Amino acid sequence: MSLISVENISLGYDNDVIVSDLSFEVNEGDYLCIVGENGAGKSTLMNTILGLRAPLSGNISFKDGLTKNEIGYLPQQTLVQRDFPASVFEIVLSGFQGRLGRRFFYSKEMKQAAMENMERMRITEFKDRCYRELSGGQQQRVLLARALCATRKLILLDEPVAGLDPKVTAELYALIKELNTSGITIIMVSHDVAAAVRYSSHILHVGRKLFYGTVDEYKNSKIGKKFLAVYEEGDV
Repeated sequence: MSLISVENISLGYDNDVIVSDLSFEVNEGDYLCIVGENGAGKSTLMNTILGLRAPLSGNISFKDGLTKNEIGYLPQQTLVQRDFPASVFEIVLSGFQGRLGRRFFYSKEMKQAAMENMERMRITEFKDRCYRELSGGQQQRVLLARALCATRKLILLDEPVAGLDPKVTAELYALIKELNTSGITIIMVSHDVAAAVRYSSHILHVGRKLFYGTVDEYKNSKIGKKFLAVYEEGDV
């Protein structure tokens, strides 16, 4: 079942078009990786899906009852965010802010769900620790648990393993795959093309040429073969 339908959108700033006539669909259970050259519009597309930026043209529609405030989001972290002085539990629980409405306090059910999502991310031992005291990988697990509090359907991730060492990177990719296997749809921006073709079900390549299809279709396409070859040479 379709969750997001993107029809002929163009992305950019003012009159500077980065991507034009882009169309694709995200179905329930998909694991979509968005790849492409630096500056090709990957993060701009993510912000457009989130409603933080309007497309220059075209249309994005949400289906199956999905609304923008039911999308979990893990953005690229800034140095200021990494140094945020709050407890792990407080940050995870803040994922429910979009559902508070006129209430000022988190419900018992929300607190229980936050604990369950911390268990899924294997971070319950850090519940009362200050977020800024954690390692980069531990912080990403906290933010994933926070994203899970915002949604039961769809999580968007923008370069979730940036700056992490290989071991922690592999562990985080495994956790994301577990979430997808459990039924959560994943959309992830990534520079790691090798991981994209290993873990995802579909690839969206944005840049001077556009591609959308399954991983096998991407690996057998001209643009996929070229980009993978460049990646292996270390030039991406």
